[in-house]
Amino acid sequence: MAHTAGCLPLKELTATLQTYNIDFVQLALAKAIQDIDLSPGKLSPGLASYIGEQFDKAGIRIGVLGCYINPIHPDPAIRRVEIDRFKEHLRYARQFGAPMVATETGALTTFLESDPYRYEEIGWEALKATVEELAEEAEKWGVFLALEGVSTHTLSSPGKMRRILDEVPSSSIGVVLDPCNLIGEEVHLQDEIVDSSFSLFGDRIILAHLKDIYDDGSRIRHGASGRGLFHTTEFLNKLEAHKPMIDVSLEEVTGLDIKDTVNLLRNLRN
Repeated sequence: MAHTAGCLPLKELTATLQTYNIDFVQLALAKAIQDIDLSPGKLSPGLASYIGEQFDKAGIRIGVLGCYINPIHPDPAIRRVEIDRFKEHLRYARQFGAPMVATETGALTTFLESDPYRYEEIGWEALKATVEELAEEAEKWGVFLALEGVSTHTLSSPGKMRRILDEVPSSSIGVVLDPCNLIGEEVHLQDEIVDSSFSLFGDRIILAHLKDIYDDGSRIRHGASGRGLFHTTEFLNKLEAHKPMIDVSLEEVTGLDIKDTVNLLRNLRN
């Protein structure tokens, strides 16, 4: 994640990232770039190309634009603003050099208060409508809409990810596989959840996220990859078998930990 280095002026950001021995970044514009106004409506081919060129000069690809919206926001007006912001990212992704724009899918309980009996169905229909619209936009610009599942979100399981892929049959939709997010509290089922993911949609994975799972006794938390309860080596081997050379974004690391975490993960694969 580019903003792991902080929210910095663009050239300072790329210079800092260049020291981390990384190949690519996931770039969330507003979180990472301090000195350029990147609010909705500000993007243009020139601005996107300029930002992409600065990363290219540093030898770092922008593998994905992160535009994490709530695609099922219960207020239709706010949801429309979010969708339009995502569409803007889709339009200019190629100028950044990015083949995809990624988002999560909103809390599973979004409509629980308004309809305790049908809240999951209502959330699903809202998600499906949004995904259909965004997939159509992605197709126009030749980029991927990248969807990430989370155990507490609308796409809360491998089965539900498969379902959205079936119900919105667009080749412009890809999957961000974050195994720890899908595992949630079910740490004892992690191998089953990972294997199910590869079985159900392994061919549609276009990006992976990597972190680790830690048990503090009173709660499960996420942290830097490689030293927790997640079966990292096994996951990386499975990922390589299904999607060789796929990009992997590291999460839950600080600037001070990035080099050590990158080196640790490289050694796991040697």
